[in-house]
Amino acid sequence: MESPARLPRMSQLLSRVAETPLTQELAATLKAAGDPLRLEILRLLARDSFGVMELSRIFAIKQSSMSHHLKVMATAGLVATRREGNSIFYRRQLPAADDPLYALQNSLCIALDTQPLPQEVQVRLSDIQRERASASQAFFADNATKFRQQQELIASFSAYADGVAEMLKQTTFAERIKALEVGPGEGEFLATLSQQFKQVIALDNSKSMLNKARRTAQTEQLDNIEFIHGDTTYAVEQGCQVDCAVINMVLHHVPSPAQIFDDVSHLLKSGGCLLVADLCHHDQQWAKEACGDVWLGFEPDDFSHWAQQAGLQTGQSQYIALRNGFQIQVRQFFKPHKG
Repeated sequence: MESPARLPRMSQLLSRVAETPLTQELAATLKAAGDPLRLEILRLLARDSFGVMELSRIFAIKQSSMSHHLKVMATAGLVATRREGNSIFYRRQLPAADDPLYALQNSLCIALDTQPLPQEVQVRLSDIQRERASASQAFFADNATKFRQQQELIASFSAYADGVAEMLKQTTFAERIKALEVGPGEGEFLATLSQQFKQVIALDNSKSMLNKARRTAQTEQLDNIEFIHGDTTYAVEQGCQVDCAVINMVLHHVPSPAQIFDDVSHLLKSGGCLLVADLCHHDQQWAKEACGDVWLGFEPDDFSHWAQQAGLQTGQSQYIALRNGFQIQVRQFFKPHKG
């Protein structure tokens, strides 16, 4: 039996151990993860980022309650935030590989990702994504004739085309048979793809924009372009397989960029390459109203994370600063060879 004099010293020692930064951080992480709803939120955030109001709708709870859960998760480092104009969006946060809690959080995420979201959550999530997509499609339907003018408010085609073309030229392909451009806009990059691949698919969910791309191809006498009205999920359903996919200044318009990465991974052949050019994160809220942007650009880590989740490996990166203060990232991702 311990002597009475030793008991206070033992209590003080345990108190000091409990107060170390690591144990405090571990306790906060375990507490934040010890709630079924928070785990479902964390599961949802694996593939996209959402605002408080969107999350409240998806999980059918009051906004004040959702804000509380997100605050607990953010404090524990389970979620990260980013400002989109006047709104704050939440995404899953994973610590650096040398963080003491990396193994714990990584194992937690792996376990969560093996489970599907509840059916009712998936239904409400689909409603949110349809609303985002409808807003984007409506903008392009109403503004197809002004597309070039609005795009050039931020970045003209010439600002990034050379960087994408140079990266494409430097990329080694097993075959240059078929390429896909997602959202070809007015079709300006189709000529570059047409010269390097036997067949090119121009895929767009906006009929008006697809028609503009078709007219450009006709003017330039490009005879190896196939025009498909639909999105990347539709292309996957059709069994499309390509050696190269290009996405130029499109992802900041789509409801779920992570879903595009996942779809393209299915579309790419083994050893195929994805090239992405898009805006780095910025705080110019006017771009949403003037240019139909859903997202105010992206952090480089966003693309790397979505690519990794989709089974793609990161290749080269190039960053282009524009005179108006915006910055473009040109990124390269590969689908590993089988075996």
